[in-house]
Amino acid sequence: MREITYAQAISEAIAEEMRLDENVILLGEDVGILGGNFRTTTGLYEEFGEERVLDTPISEAGIVGCALGLAIRGMRPIAEIMFGDFLCLAMDQIVNQVAKIRYMSGGRIRVPLVIRTNIGAGRSSAAQHSQSLHSWFLHTPGIESVMPSSPYEVKGLLKSAIRDDNPVVVFEHKMLYNKKGEVPEKECLIPIGISEVKREGGDVTIVATSSMVGESLELAIQLEKEGISIEVIDLRSLVPMDEETIINSVRKTGRLVLVDEGVTRGGITAEIATMVMEKAFDCLNAPIERVGNENTPIPFSPVLERYVIPNREKIEKAVRKAIK
Repeated sequence: MREITYAQAISEAIAEEMRLDENVILLGEDVGILGGNFRTTTGLYEEFGEERVLDTPISEAGIVGCALGLAIRGMRPIAEIMFGDFLCLAMDQIVNQVAKIRYMSGGRIRVPLVIRTNIGAGRSSAAQHSQSLHSWFLHTPGIESVMPSSPYEVKGLLKSAIRDDNPVVVFEHKMLYNKKGEVPEKECLIPIGISEVKREGGDVTIVATSSMVGESLELAIQLEKEGISIEVIDLRSLVPMDEETIINSVRKTGRLVLVDEGVTRGGITAEIATMVMEKAFDCLNAPIERVGNENTPIPFSPVLERYVIPNREKIEKAVRKAIK
């Protein structure tokens, strides 16, 4: 199977959906002539023109508000927010408008809107360009959210998001944009709300998100040499969440390690841990372990940045503690 980068998979997914449906349009800062700040929209402006690939002013609230209006009028807009940190500037539009309109209209008004943005540290971009704020949207009914971990996942989930009649936030990891992976040339759709067991094991379950999936898989291969069998689940979708796959795995292994690059306090790992405690407490043979960002802003210093964010060594420490 061919290999393409995560960024290429994004561009390919958008192009395919734009060819299929003339109502699909793209808008955001530098998505047109430049091809995106991270080159995720390369070639789209040349193929579809300025009426369907819109370079907007620097106003996140304006981007989301415009996209919302387009969605209400029957279009399928894809709004790009250059850095996930900048979602803060559009929170009223997202939380009080995008998430609520279908409910407040009694289901009569659809909002088929995709918001693409990114998360993650690793580039020494400091505290205002390195956050992972995806867990905020767990607390907002009316919005779906996904976190693709590979080129295959980002293409399949993004295409499904574009076809969804509900608003979907797609959280890409900026450190994955240049990562290559296998992506089929034929139609590639991944249903929203379905996790995937990336590797089967019997001693401990790791549920990971985004770039932490790859780190967890590498660790599983490493620890297999010591006779430690790790089951790795790629969460893929935060809302709706595939609780069944997680519960079934915990019932099999009896141990659970949760890995996510968001701040641990109040994050997705806390939500999953609570869900497992409520539905499968009797299956646990050890306390649930969580690995995530320290409760501090992301430092600019590369040394301090590496200290704050999760990595393979921290995941290994949690796994060994769980099976001790």
